[in-house]
Amino acid sequence: MIWLHKNRPSFFEKHAPTLFPAPRQAAKRPSSPRLILPILVLATMGAFMAAFLVSCGGSDEGAPKSSDSIEIILVPKVTGNAFFEAANDGAQKYAAKHGFKVDYRGSDVASVDKQIEIIQKAIDEKAQALSVSALDAKALDEVLTAAQKGGMIVTTWDSDVSANARKLMVSQGTPSQLGKMLVEMASKALLKRGKSPSSDPIKYAWHYSQASVADQNSWYKAGEEYIKQTYPQWINVNPENYYSEQDPAKALEVGKTILAEHPDIDAIICNDSTSLPGQAQAIKELDKNARDITVTGFASPNAMKEFAREGIIDRWGLWDCQDQAAISVYLTWYLASGNDVKTGQTIDIPEIGLVEIMPNSVLDPEAQNIPGTGVVLMPNRTEFTTENMDDYDF
Repeated sequence: MIWLHKNRPSFFEKHAPTLFPAPRQAAKRPSSPRLILPILVLATMGAFMAAFLVSCGGSDEGAPKSSDSIEIILVPKVTGNAFFEAANDGAQKYAAKHGFKVDYRGSDVASVDKQIEIIQKAIDEKAQALSVSALDAKALDEVLTAAQKGGMIVTTWDSDVSANARKLMVSQGTPSQLGKMLVEMASKALLKRGKSPSSDPIKYAWHYSQASVADQNSWYKAGEEYIKQTYPQWINVNPENYYSEQDPAKALEVGKTILAEHPDIDAIICNDSTSLPGQAQAIKELDKNARDITVTGFASPNAMKEFAREGIIDRWGLWDCQDQAAISVYLTWYLASGNDVKTGQTIDIPEIGLVEIMPNSVLDPEAQNIPGTGVVLMPNRTEFTTENMDDYDF
């Protein structure tokens, strides 16, 4: 990824309390009227200086904490998934290099209840900061609001919650950007195998985790709108969509179901990093390939390279999830260090570059633009093929 202003000096600095030497004890001597006025003046000045220092932030209270005293809990949708494991790897390396800590806590089952348990445990431990990829757009609001009320800094990445339940969201792009990207990757692959996306009645379906996941569902909705405008003759064979709940075994099962129910389907769009490899495996097990069925979507390059080499998939896409997680934990650290944010503000992230705090409505026109909250957008997304996939290792 290319960012402006790379390699600026880090502003990770140790914030040590300012030390002021205690006044020396004067030797006891007989009281003298001549000493009373100077003593009163010194006492008054001392009191004034103490009040001044407190008002100027000279005390430790409320001052930014040392980097290495802050630990951020990073919560994925599910562990064991190539996307989230790569994201954690990026976050851990970045945090270790820049002097703070990341604790990766997740479940090997994609479950809202499990995420709530993890967050509640963090509240009980009086954790300082949390960054979560939410499995549901609303279901975590209550526990995350409780976390904020208890003093915890809360951010999201990859998939959002309600704007009042977190401070910042680090998003891979807007729904319109990502919805269009998904459809256009399918269109390019269809064209390569001899179809005419602009005139043929292309039969297609969406296969992803579940309708309650904010990011994936927003891409589906934006993609459908783009299809209506650009490819009105395309036919969605199942407007209710297919869901596999980020379960690898279920992704394979649902993938086979789609192929059995619609043997003449032209394209399957998998806007989920679990459904895409599952759908590709289903195509492989039925002795089909990219010349027979177009499958595309979002997944890490490493999860799909073998399918690409075998001719099962022509192209797919993603963003740099390692950078995304690094940005998320850095901004969470930034907030936990006592800094505030506002819309329009730019923050220079060491080794990454400038990011802008954008209004919450950039992701959802109906979202509240609450002071002190906002969205940071990833600047780039990447389309993978056999020609460039080996340039990436995550």
